Amino acid sequence: MDPQTFVRLSVGQLGLRLPAGKSTAGRACHCEIRLRGFPAQTAPVPLLTNSSELILDPHGANAAAVFSLDESDLAALSAPGCFSFRVPAGPCLEIAVYLGSSHVGGGMVAKRRRRRLVGVVRVGVGPEWREGKPVVLRHGWTAAGGGGELHLRVKAVADPRYVFRFEDEVALNPQVVQIHGRHCQPIFSCKFIRAGRRASQADDWSSCSEEEEKEMETARRKRMRERKGWKVAVHDLSGTAVAAAFMATPFVPATGRDTVARSNPGAWLIVRADTTGSSDSWQPWGRLEAWREDPPAPGTKGKDSAAACLLRLRLLPEQQREDACVLVSETPLSCEKGGEFSIDMDRHSSSEEPEEEAAEYCAAGMGGGFVMSCRVHGEASGGPPVVVRVAARHVTCMEDAAMFLALAAAVDLSVKACRPFPGKSSAPAGKTKKKLALAAGAGSSSPDPLDLDT
Repeated sequence: MDPQTFVRLSVGQLGLRLPAGKSTAGRACHCEIRLRGFPAQTAPVPLLTNSSELILDPHGANAAAVFSLDESDLAALSAPGCFSFRVPAGPCLEIAVYLGSSHVGGGMVAKRRRRRLVGVVRVGVGPEWREGKPVVLRHGWTAAGGGGELHLRVKAVADPRYVFRFEDEVALNPQVVQIHGRHCQPIFSCKFIRAGRRASQADDWSSCSEEEEKEMETARRKRMRERKGWKVAVHDLSGTAVAAAFMATPFVPATGRDTVARSNPGAWLIVRADTTGSSDSWQPWGRLEAWREDPPAPGTKGKDSAAACLLRLRLLPEQQREDACVLVSETPLSCEKGGEFSIDMDRHSSSEEPEEEAAEYCAAGMGGGFVMSCRVHGEASGGPPVVVRVAARHVTCMEDAAMFLALAAAVDLSVKACRPFPGKSSAPAGKTKKKLALAAGAGSSSPDPLDLDT
């Protein structure tokens, strides 16, 4: 397997000094970090009265902003005329510094408050990005306009990654291919198993008596209130299972609700084959929990008005004690549109003691920097295929890559498993029978395979 070229551009160690005598009481400071072709990222900037207040992180952890550039992004930034005439020649990173909060709470609706632009710092970037060596583009104090000075550290490092794609829905036993440029190479296969599932349930319905039909409908309603027994196994090209995700805790609705709640999340156990290559003995690696956060009350406005699926991943160190788990990611995804789940040690901060946190990561075999990401679609079927990116330094064998693919499959299925549970239906059996027949494919070109058996 050959990894794809990626460059990781990080911005950190931010701090702002303003001229003496300038009043900043009660004022907050933040910046917008922009790179052509990427969404702007916002980060707080500490206001300092002297240089000694700036706490420098020599390892660059907890970066304020991170951009991941693939070969096409690098080519676009290097193209002539990439930036407007107002920007100096060549590609650059822009850091716009503002005094004043961008939003403040005002009852149920956040009100925007006027902010003042302190200045814009531009950091030029060049062809050294492609050389594969760590490059510090800017480190130290630089003029930010209005007499202010901004401290920052901008670093670019080569970060090669393997890119994989599920060729179909996870529940449809897809093939997994590795992407390198325009070439796709089959490398794994995925098998979805659901305990107690009847493969031809919808077809059997049409030949059942009315009494059998009612019994099947009762059993189906019971299953729809408890999604359990799901398993995803990742096989190599020889057919050997090398990694898997087991549903360790069922996805059930909370008391008085029709959704999975934070108080009782569903959970997956991510495992891989042992070092001998045998799938008879699995090695636990991580635990993924998922639940659904309902949107605010009707009438509430703002960006957080949509339901979200919250995913929390904890790694299991070698001692495999429950209290020794290490939190490495807590990511919200839009239930409707999906999103990107990622493990990035430089962006994650779950402890007030960075040294203690770093020691935990090392004990769990994570280290720093980008680890993996996967982009999944939302609750509806028929979305784009799941794409997984894994840092090359975390893949030393096929089992490593398969383990991250099993995690990505569990993330995708978790969004589906967190869908609202249907209430009791008063529809007669005949209508239910017709609905199942349509779902089986008579009236839909791409039925959701989980609708028939959950």
